[in-house]
Formats: sequence, structure tokens, C-alpha cells
Amino acid sequence: MEIGKVPNELLEKIVFENISLRREEVLVRASIGEDTGVMDLGGDLCVVSTDPITGATKELGALAVHVSCNDAATKGAEPVGLLLTILCPEGTSEDELEQVMKQAGKAAADVNVEIIGGHTEVTDAVNRMVLSTTVIARMKRENLYTYESIRKGDKVIISKWIGLEGTHILASELREILLDHFTEGEIQEALDLGRYLSVVREGLLAKDYGVKYMHDITEGGIYGAIWETGKAIGKGIDLYEDRLPIQDITRRICEHLEIDVRKLISSGSMIMVVPRERADELVHALEEIQIPATVIAEVTEAEIYSVSNGSRTQIQSPGSDELYRALEV
Repeated sequence: MEIGKVPNELLEKIVFENISLRREEVLVRASIGEDTGVMDLGGDLCVVSTDPITGATKELGALAVHVSCNDAATKGAEPVGLLLTILCPEGTSEDELEQVMKQAGKAAADVNVEIIGGHTEVTDAVNRMVLSTTVIARMKRENLYTYESIRKGDKVIISKWIGLEGTHILASELREILLDHFTEGEIQEALDLGRYLSVVREGLLAKDYGVKYMHDITEGGIYGAIWETGKAIGKGIDLYEDRLPIQDITRRICEHLEIDVRKLISSGSMIMVVPRERADELVHALEEIQIPATVIAEVTEAEIYSVSNGSRTQIQSPGSDELYRALEV
């Protein structure tokens, strides 16, 4: 198997098929395009999600917090608690561990989630620090959306810009290589995109504007996320290439490294499927709180396509993220 998330066809064949027990408390369970599980434990609904950080070696603490809280935000849920597991390779210093915890602590405070527990260990099972987080979030039952109401013509909105997380990681991991082609100021501009990695604010806002589905753009980039969105909602999607919002520094770094920005990991960007009549309203509301938003696609009854210059190309199941190819240089 390739480095990166296990392909969706293998998830269905090997992972999901071996989950046999179904409990009545579980309202949303494991499937393609689902970022969270949702449980009814009485009162508010409990939203949970877990993720590791494996494609970066810098800013691990902040990335670990955001990746799980972003998943909870796809349900419009408020993150409450976070479990953090840290596996340190032999030789890790106390200063290195403290740095990661300072990053995690600051990021958690920024999104108003408490680190309530976890596990920290030094082990020879890893050759670099690995972090994994599990978020526990809450939401009102009436805010749990279903996909049955999604119709042809509904709009797909994206917040911020594609390739956000990938640009930040590439600038961190390949700084010395990129400095042969980019200035210090341009590298810093790419690093500064790390400020935008949370989608909690847009998730909490969008639930009040008739949103029918949300998905944060992680491994596989916008192509992978759009494909997963189509599969999750059981509809086709037309993705309009000329509407994709891309920061100039992201575009230039991807061109220099000869990677496809549309297949680059992009935590910090949220896909939101909304009724056509409320799309402009939601875009305006997001921009009111200084979150750029763009209508990039439309729900159809057919397959999942990229539309560019009048031609249509079917988008396939995502493979390994472009980040891993770039980090091989």
C-alpha cells in the first residue's frame, strides 16, 4: 500500500466490513466522507473524532489539536474536550516534549477546547514523534443534519483557500530547499498560513444557515474531498476549476515542486453544501467574520466531475496525497 490514508475501496472492503456491531445510541457511524461519529447519550449529542499527525515534523502540537477539532466542526459541533497521545522516539529531550505541549496548549485555548487527558510515552516503536488526538464535542439534536434533503442545484461553498495546510507544512519541512527559489519573506508568508488551520468558527456559524453537509479538506486535497462529499451524500458534483481560491504563494510553491495543488492536504478549508437559495447569505455571513468563502461547485444527479473551459473530467477516488511526494525530494 502507498504512504497516506488507506484508499477508500480498502476501507470499505477491509475496515468497514469488519465492524459488525451496531448500537442504537450511534446516530452517525463510520463511512466514506464521514469525519465524525455521533452518539445520543441523553441530552445533547456527543460528537467524536480521532486523527494522527504523520506528515509533518514541525508544529505538531497545533496541528494535532486542529485536525480533530476541525472534524467535529463538520457537524457544527462545539469541541469540549481533547485526548492527546504523544509517542516520542528514543532520545527525545524534555525541551522537545515541552515545545509540542506549548503548541498544543495554545491551539487548544484558541479554539476553546480543554485537553482532558491522553497518554505520553517514549518508545522504540517510532522513529519520530507521533501525535494522535481524539475530540469530544457536543451539539443540539435539532442541529444534526441529514443528507436526504440535498437536491440537484444545491451549492458547494469552500472557506478560505485550497492547499492551506500543505503549503504550511512544505514551507516548514523544505525551508532550506525552497530558499534557493523563494525569499525569506515568501517562505514566511507560506508559514503564516498556519494561522488559518482551524475551521471551528465556520462550522459553528454554518449550522445556522441551512447547511446540509460539511467536510474539512484533508489528505487528497480538494479533489479527494469533493469525491468523498459526492459519495457521502449520494449525489454527483460539478467542481468549477476557475472558481478554486488559491493563494499565490501556494500556487508558486506547488509549481516549483511540480505537485498538483488540487491534491494537496488542506486542513483549514471547509466544504459546505447549502441550499442554492442560501448560498450567498452564508458566503456573506462568513465574510462578515473575516472568513473568505467561495461557491466552487454544484450538486448534480450524475457523477463527480471537474469542469474547466467547457470540458468535464471525472474525479476519481483519491490516492496518496501530493504532500508525501513533495517530501521525498
